[in-house]
Amino acid sequence: MQVEDRVRELVEEKIADRSDLFIVRIKMQTNGVLEILLDGDEGIAIEDCAKVSRHVGFHLEEENVIDKAYRLEVSSPGIDTPLLLTRQYVKNINREVRIKAEDGSKREGKLIAATDTVITIEEKVKEKGKKAVVQQAEIPVEQIKETKVLISFK
Repeated sequence: MQVEDRVRELVEEKIADRSDLFIVRIKMQTNGVLEILLDGDEGIAIEDCAKVSRHVGFHLEEENVIDKAYRLEVSSPGIDTPLLLTRQYVKNINREVRIKAEDGSKREGKLIAATDTVITIEEKVKEKGKKAVVQQAEIPVEQIKETKVLISFK
């Protein structure tokens, strides 16, 4: 069994009674860092990360799952971490996002809907010599390389 698979089982076991929490990513990095990114529909508390860390760390040591030195990091995705899951898109509806497409193009707008297959944004489109108009654009998920939430300091 892969390390990530066992860690996923342990995390799911710990958050099973919390339907608002979910796993974003679990990755054993080449530098020995075992990264667990968790999120929640209303955010996640540091206490939740600490509980998961203790649970996973205890079981990994007891079961001797990792045979080399490692560092366990349990956190929420940072402000600059791209959205990866439909659930993250839904959580960020009505926020401004920047989308990089697989073809290299970029778009910005307000996220207004998200499904497993398509996201919808409202973007300002300005044609030469005309006033900018707001229009909706549906973007298929398979065409998205990266989506980041834009932070406003207004």
